Formats: sequence, C-alpha cells, structure tokens
Amino acid sequence: MPKTYQRREFLAELAKIPCATLLLGVTGPLKVLADDGEGGYDAAEHYYAMGIQLEKCIGCGKCVQACKTENDVPEEPFYFRTWIERYVIYEDGDVQVDSPEGGINGFPPLEGDKKILRTFFVPKLCNHCDNPPCVQVCPVGATFKSEDGVVLVDEDYCIGCRYCIQACPYGARYLDPRTKTADKCTFCYHRITKGLLPACVEVCPTQARIFGELGKLSTPLNRMMRHSNIQVLKPHMNTEPKVFYSELDGEVR
Repeated sequence: MPKTYQRREFLAELAKIPCATLLLGVTGPLKVLADDGEGGYDAAEHYYAMGIQLEKCIGCGKCVQACKTENDVPEEPFYFRTWIERYVIYEDGDVQVDSPEGGINGFPPLEGDKKILRTFFVPKLCNHCDNPPCVQVCPVGATFKSEDGVVLVDEDYCIGCRYCIQACPYGARYLDPRTKTADKCTFCYHRITKGLLPACVEVCPTQARIFGELGKLSTPLNRMMRHSNIQVLKPHMNTEPKVFYSELDGEVR
C-alpha cells in the first residue's frame, strides 16, 4: 500500500529521486493512459466535454449510483466522483443547499413554512479543466491532462500527498482510503475510449447530461451549447472548465 507522506517527509523523499525518474513521472502516465482502449483508439482525434441541462435534472440520484458501481468508488457516503446538490431559493432571499449522501438516494421533501421562490438540482463532478490547477501542483506528474482533454490520475505514480485535492476549486477529488491515492471523475475513460458513454450519462432518465466532443458541430453537446445559455462553475478561477451548464442560476457556487 502506498505510503502517505507529511510535507516535510515528502520533500525529503522527493530530493532522493533521480531527475530521470521525475521526468518519467511527468511523461509516462500520459502515454500509457492516452493509448488505452481497443480498436486503435487515437486520443489526438478527440476532445471531450460534458454538458448539463439543469432544467432537466430531477435529482433522482441514478447518476451517482451508476458512477459508484462502474468506478468502484468506496461505499461510504462521503466519497464521490459525481454528486448532486439541491438549491432552495426562498422569497426572503435565503438560500439552502443540501446533498444528503451526495444525492445517491434522491432528496427528502422540504419542510417548514417559509415561502419558496424556486428549487433546482445541480449535478457536480470534475470539470476537466483546460487549465487545471491540480496538474500544476502535482509534484510527480501523477495528475495530467490527456490529449483528448480528460484530466486523469495514474495511481501507480500518485504518492498521496493531497496537493491536487487541496488545489481543486470544485471539491471534486478525494483520497481513496484503500489505495491512499487521489481519485476523481475520469469521464469513465475506460468506456469512452471504447466508444461508450460515461455511466452517469447512460443512466440519466431525462437526458440531463450530454457527453460529446468540442469542435464537432453535429454532436448533441455542440447543439446544446449553440442553443442554450451556457455557463461554467467559478469562471473567475480561470481554470477553463469543460463541464458546461445550461441556465446556471447565479446562486450556484
């Protein structure tokens, strides 16, 4: 089982690693994972993103369930690659946000006498940024962006330092308690390299999630982006996210 280092111990160990090994950590995982898949998959021919139509999300939790099953996410209710938040906007201006067990079992009825202005659900996941801070802070190159635009983690290189977890402005990473390495959404990379949809997209009963490629005008994703009011989470962070939301409410954070 990989060792988890404290900062001082980690820096001391890092100083012992030959430069060639560090360089391998930066370039090795990219080649191994980008070439993954069957049928001669060429990562350079693709550039993936996801769209989420908030007006269609019903908060059923099927996407969370499918993700946990497909990607062997720990069963504990605080480990998620994707989760759902419910926003409740009251007439007096108060905002309530909840996500019981990540929304995996849906949401309980709202209680209380306060008048509600509107409610909506917001699925969240790794944003697979074009300018990912998690990649910038990883000291060994375990976190990297593949040619097809997917941010991945190679657990064989990850040393569990948690720098990427702290750097992610979206709270989309966790430390797997079994491997002591960082984990997060990969757009179900093992599926998309075989021409399949991510598990969360495949099971969505309302087609709130749309997966596709940027730059190809005929795809459902690009049609959504042309015909909807599109926003991203935390645009001020300049991470250039590739998860796009339609009709994103200003209260979402």
